[in-house]
Amino acid sequence: MFERIDYTVGRIDGDYAFLIRIDESDAEEKCVARALLPESIDVGTRLAYEMMQYRIIE
Repeated sequence: MFERIDYTVGRIDGDYAFLIRIDESDAEEKCVARALLPESIDVGTRLAYEMMQYRIIE
């Protein structure tokens, strides 16, 4: 239930970021409020979602 899911920031539109799952080739974008994400994200940033939190990964 609380497994780690890795995303890439595909695009940013105002207060929202659109994330794409790394492990799915045909994944749809997931819209997330930027307030829930680390402040320093940009297009191409890789994120891990785990325990209901997002963090930047290398």
